[in-house]
Amino acid sequence: MSTKYVFVTGGVASSLGKGIIASSLAKLLQARGYSVTNQKLDPYINIDPGTLNPYEHGECYVTEDGAETDLDLGHYERFTNIPTSQANNITTGRIYQNVINKERRGDYLGKTVQIIPHITDEIKRNVKILGNSGDYDFVITEIGGTIGDIESLPYVEAVRQLKWELGNDAMVIHLTLVPYLAASGELKTKPTQHSVKQLLETGVQPDVLVLRTEHNLPEDIRKKVALFCNVTPDAVMQSLDVSTIYEVPIKMQEEGLDQVVLKKLDLPIEGKPELKPWNDFIHNLKHPSKEVEIGLVGKYVELHDAYKSIVESFIHAGAANHVKVNIRWIHSGQLTATNYKEKLKGLKGILVGPGFGVRGIDGKLFAAQYARENNVPFLGICLGMQIAVIEFARNVLGLEFADSLEMDDRTPDPVINLMEEQKNISEMGGTMRLGAYKCELKKGTNSYKAYGKKDISERHRHRYEFNNEYLEKFEKSGMIATGRNPKTDLVEIVEIPKHKWYVGAQFHPEYKSTVVNPHPLFIAFIKATIEE
Repeated sequence: MSTKYVFVTGGVASSLGKGIIASSLAKLLQARGYSVTNQKLDPYINIDPGTLNPYEHGECYVTEDGAETDLDLGHYERFTNIPTSQANNITTGRIYQNVINKERRGDYLGKTVQIIPHITDEIKRNVKILGNSGDYDFVITEIGGTIGDIESLPYVEAVRQLKWELGNDAMVIHLTLVPYLAASGELKTKPTQHSVKQLLETGVQPDVLVLRTEHNLPEDIRKKVALFCNVTPDAVMQSLDVSTIYEVPIKMQEEGLDQVVLKKLDLPIEGKPELKPWNDFIHNLKHPSKEVEIGLVGKYVELHDAYKSIVESFIHAGAANHVKVNIRWIHSGQLTATNYKEKLKGLKGILVGPGFGVRGIDGKLFAAQYARENNVPFLGICLGMQIAVIEFARNVLGLEFADSLEMDDRTPDPVINLMEEQKNISEMGGTMRLGAYKCELKKGTNSYKAYGKKDISERHRHRYEFNNEYLEKFEKSGMIATGRNPKTDLVEIVEIPKHKWYVGAQFHPEYKSTVVNPHPLFIAFIKATIEE
């Protein structure tokens, strides 16, 4: 069959959950035996989110091939268990950069370069890259932003053209909000009507409407929306608020989203999606045998999306251990020498998260020290691993001024050093050590027990590394390197064998945790927190 293209747009308000609806549809189609991939078109002019502040954008997600992408790609992977790539996240910055590069090379033969056709052609080319690969039956493309935004107009125009060019191989799902006015006790459809009207003004007729709502939508409201928006009544469906995003595919299946999509694209509707592993996961998630409190220590904790993949990894690993993980969000900037013991008291585990820069470093060091001295299971990720190394150097090795060159370029003991290949790099964007790299594990260690094998591959996003000149000192004093890159000898994992469970990973295990494949390090970490 020819590749089918489904576009997901949003109206009325941002953050309605386009990424979750796109991921849920992908899951349902995949469960019916189709090969599916998700794609995000982002209307900002940054080339990628790599240099964006987490407070503005949330987490920067990293793919196997080293692309820094929007956090929605994490949802796509967690739902479908299929790795994404550079081609799955396109920004306006990338589109314009490609077009300007072509213009500079003379590809347009002196023609005036314009939004239409040149920018829209480039958008269409990028949308079709995944479909043209021949690997997928469906490409589900989410358009970032909200209909009516100036920034997303070229994307909507490209969708209009593609719908016209592809005919029955393309369709549009529009996600809107039906608010409930408590004062009058009414559900209001007018915002949805206006949103669809705006979409129609751009020449795009939605095929399916998904209505976000806090209350069940009566049949008469659905019929009213269908009538006003030129959509068949069976293609108007509700997306009720649920206790976990992982229930959304089940709710969308009940609404018949996958069936309506197949019908609109002239594909047969046979049998039911195979969702047993998914339903088993939800059952475990909703029926834990116990609860455990883990401290997540970081400097962006006001915005939970800055640690999105870590939070979801806790959910996956918690379900695998039949335990509910409650996160105690701890701002590292608020941990001091006088209060850290009190603020960390009672935690069953401590995770020190990734990050950059000197702010909040002291608090992270106190957290690592507390976990080490009190035998509390500890997981340090990226900077969190480097923090564990610095804390050990200062308080066990007696190197009072040990530090990372990132924090103090005059430290006499740079136990964390700038990577050799990073020393001549001046540009910030997309220049870190990014993507998947191999790692060899030492037998008998906590990491080896977690993975159950010697050779692994994990995703990275960093510029600094463990300084091997200090390795002998560390290992003699009780912190050992248990995972190393076979080519460069870079220390990827450190552990304290005498501790109950103390692991620091230079890579980001959270990027690879999915519903059907929870990450082994997170599973082992949670298991250590519930073992007496």
